Amino acid sequence: MSGVVPRWLLSHARGYVELGMFDAAARELAALPAAVAEGEEALDLFAAVHHERRDWPALARVSEKLVQLRPDSAGAWVTWAYAVRRATSLAAAERILLSGREHHPRHPTILFNLGCYACQRGDLALARRFVEAAVAIDAAFRALAETDEDLEPLRRAPPPPADAEG
Repeated sequence: MSGVVPRWLLSHARGYVELGMFDAAARELAALPAAVAEGEEALDLFAAVHHERRDWPALARVSEKLVQLRPDSAGAWVTWAYAVRRATSLAAAERILLSGREHHPRHPTILFNLGCYACQRGDLALARRFVEAAVAIDAAFRALAETDEDLEPLRRAPPPPADAEG
């Protein structure tokens, strides 16, 4: 198959995704040759389709491939963990983000999500440290911390004692 047909299919799929026509995008993607379907551009489009369809196992598989192709993309790590949390478990998602943090130690979304996971596990002290680190890097996370459902236990908890040495 010539390179023109896969490019054409990818172009149509991208257009359908941009228009919110995810079923049409999925049909175009399904027609791709396997070698093209495993490329970054196609995987990004598959990820968008799977996310919209809430197909968490499929999104987890695609996101893992994207992380392997571009570990320098913090967003790929976050998406993979998001999907795995919904498809498998919070513990599995947390392991992914801890690995992602090794590549992106100061990425606020990774830190914030690690805070959410720690909070859901009941480790409020660790949750607070991760959330505070995310807010220190990007103040926009302060507002998110006030509404994120995962952090409800942290918001209900009494404030930590003042540091006597502080």
